[in-house]
Amino acid sequence: MKLLEGKIALVTGASRGIGKAIARKFVEQGATVVFTYRSSAEQAKALEAELNQLGSCQAVQADAADFEAIQKLVDDILTTHKKIDVIVNNAGITQDNLLLRMNEEQWNKVIQTNLNSVFYTTKAALRPMLKQRSGCFINISSVVGIQGNAGQANYAASKAGIIGFTKSVAKEVGSRNIRANVVAPGFIQTEMTAELPEKELNAWLEGIPLKRPGQPEEVADLCVFLASDMSRYITGQVLNVDGGML
Repeated sequence: MKLLEGKIALVTGASRGIGKAIARKFVEQGATVVFTYRSSAEQAKALEAELNQLGSCQAVQADAADFEAIQKLVDDILTTHKKIDVIVNNAGITQDNLLLRMNEEQWNKVIQTNLNSVFYTTKAALRPMLKQRSGCFINISSVVGIQGNAGQANYAASKAGIIGFTKSVAKEVGSRNIRANVVAPGFIQTEMTAELPEKELNAWLEGIPLKRPGQPEEVADLCVFLASDMSRYITGQVLNVDGGML
């Protein structure tokens, strides 16, 4: 039997990168996956078609930072599938700048997309999970949320906020058999990191004991474990996927 057989999962921001790898791994392991995308329609539809060859997948255009849109999406999932088992809060952006140069819009946009979206999705899914007395939240943070990074005060604040939020949720709803954990990726090879200059790339690799960037699939593997019953006694934890960086 596949690890996620029969589970209904929502993955936000999954048209590329880590989210895409998570959606694919979940479908491969038997989950029915609904994933969101904001603007990358062509990529999202291509992934949807690909994953429907392997199992069941639906791409939905929705802004995770829009509470009403996420509430409607969760309601639609419940109408169609009658339950929701797993939420992966992956949607995120960067608006990097040194703090002296960072403007209010850059701060607010990152907090809204990266942190507020986690609140919105969790809030929308929590009541049905409480009724079914089961559920699992996997919130994608970052090692930057643990150690900080120059030029990323907004991003670090949003990712650190996810950690505190998740630990609080785990304490609030654990008695109802609902789990909440954080995955904190380190330097992962995605479209975003591919744009880094070679000098900056080498500087990152120097600080990684395994001396290589991680792959999105390596983050997705951990998410499969956390979504499965194999992790049924794990909640409120932060698990790093960083090659030993921290």
